[in-house]
Amino acid sequence: MRSLPLPLALTARLTPVAVLACAGWALSSGPAASPADGHRTARQTPTQSASAPSSTQVSKTYAAAPAPCTSVPAATLKSLVPGAKATGKEIPSTDTKVRRTCSWNALKGYAYRWLDVSFEISESDEQAKKEYEQHVAEKSGGGAVPGLGDAGYSVVNLTTEDKQQTREGVVMARVSNALVIVTYNGSDFDTKKAPGTDEINKGAIQAAKAAVAALQGGGSG
Repeated sequence: MRSLPLPLALTARLTPVAVLACAGWALSSGPAASPADGHRTARQTPTQSASAPSSTQVSKTYAAAPAPCTSVPAATLKSLVPGAKATGKEIPSTDTKVRRTCSWNALKGYAYRWLDVSFEISESDEQAKKEYEQHVAEKSGGGAVPGLGDAGYSVVNLTTEDKQQTREGVVMARVSNALVIVTYNGSDFDTKKAPGTDEINKGAIQAAKAAVAALQGGGSG
């Protein structure tokens, strides 16, 4: 079997990239209403003042991102990324409570596969919904994935560089205040062709379903 060099774009993906993430925002209560006169101020009790901020508290379903490298069963990984170590490689993050990502990749023969699974935790369901919608807008051309979290979406694209095709699927899901993002791609360095759209799309959705199950099974805070 001859050894073939990887295309420049895929070689770059084999180098772990630090994933930068930052957490939402600080919640604060609105300004207290100004009293009409000094007499009303004098009648305000400490109990009333102390209880005012309680209405701004937000309950989060998920307080931290789960371990991403154990989110996909070994049998699924063996099917999607033949030859990859089941342990995967977690990408460094500036805040592991907010964002965690694991990657698996392998070249078996001339077939190359890459899988990323990421968890992102927002401060509220509403914030997660906005971020999910932004991600979907950036990855236009796909469609909804019914039954995947509170909302699911998938898209598949084909790219060609130096006559080498690569097909990539991205699946996103929102579960309460958490986002699950899966990226799955592949190439064949013998034929220069990419795997079929159906193979990549189904593989990405399969990994996303496993990741959502892992989140729901142990991610509540």
